[in-house]
Amino acid sequence: MSVVAESLDHNRLLMELNRAVRNANREIINPLIPELTIDELTPVMAMVARARGDYLKALFTITESAGEGLPSSEDTQRLRKKRESYEELLAAAKSLEVAIERGYLDVSG
Repeated sequence: MSVVAESLDHNRLLMELNRAVRNANREIINPLIPELTIDELTPVMAMVARARGDYLKALFTITESAGEGLPSSEDTQRLRKKRESYEELLAAAKSLEVAIERGYLDVSG
């Protein structure tokens, strides 16, 4: 088999694999979440923004209390928990965005 033919076979296989992944995701995810509207998506994005704000506000609060020194381990732990919450919500929101972009979920006007 020539290099060109082999490359075409690989490309065909990858296209079929992508189609299978897309179909599986749509078949599994779509029934779990009803058709989405901007009114339903806005609270999700607002929650992520609140988590980001809470995380950043905590940074400034810790900076103020630490003064010229370093934050206490308790302050650092609280900040870490806020970061983890924010990052988890952000990752979920990005996953939602990808699901919408790829057509796994239905959206309306």
